[in-house]
Amino acid sequence: MITLFHAPMSRSGSIVWLLEELGVPYETKIVGIRRADGSGARDPVNPHPHAKVPLLVDADDLSSKLALSGSILRTNTARSRWGRPLANRSEANTCPGSSIARACSSPRCSAAASVSSTSLARWAWASADEVEDVHDRHLASRSYFLGDEFSAADVLVGGGINFLMMAKVLNETPTLKAYAARITDRPAFRRMMERDAKGLKLGR
Repeated sequence: MITLFHAPMSRSGSIVWLLEELGVPYETKIVGIRRADGSGARDPVNPHPHAKVPLLVDADDLSSKLALSGSILRTNTARSRWGRPLANRSEANTCPGSSIARACSSPRCSAAASVSSTSLARWAWASADEVEDVHDRHLASRSYFLGDEFSAADVLVGGGINFLMMAKVLNETPTLKAYAARITDRPAFRRMMERDAKGLKLGR
């Protein structure tokens, strides 16, 4: 059994979504985290060394703890005993999407937080506008991130795009808005949102 340490309305929501899409059995442990607005605190229940989420533990291998969204995505879509790759995509097709997600969200969020262009250059990040334009042009010619079929890349990359638009950090271009509407109009996404709503009632 997979155990996911998860905080509602956080980046770990994408992993709940992924597991729901894969249809694999898993258990969720709701934990508190330190939030960007200064609220929250380290949760002693969370075994993550920095008290962050997501953290995924495989009961069949307790020494195996995955704490990065990209690593969780690649492992879950690659292991046949944990389920099939979404839309029958291979791990090779999934990996680029998980890597691009990091390149998409980090510079966009940093620029929105008034990080200077010098700092962005120091970290070898593209500007926020450039990243936004690349994704907008990429998705203008296809329904999903990797083509005509929904894949795990849409969970990680698309989920980030949807979140950033909701937070008013990413501009709602017609292309990105239509894309976000497509990927969130799925039963697995709705189940994830329902789980988060229940988790918030626990006050964690």
